[in-house]
Amino acid sequence: MQRTMNVLALVKDEERYVFLYDDESTATLLQTLGKQAADKELSFTWYDAAVLSQKVRKLRQEADVEERNPRLPESAW
Repeated sequence: MQRTMNVLALVKDEERYVFLYDDESTATLLQTLGKQAADKELSFTWYDAAVLSQKVRKLRQEADVEERNPRLPESAW
């Protein structure tokens, strides 16, 4: 199995929130999003955390489907 790095980013005005994670670190990333949202010194909100969490879960589901049903390389056509 190949190890893939994922990038999740949010741009809010002049601020940038960028999260790098691998497929095995999804649960840790979700916890981190919650911790960032709870930090009152950041502009990162619970809404931001919810939207990004939903995106992470959707990407994970798509990756799971892809693993179960891999595409043939175009050269195989």
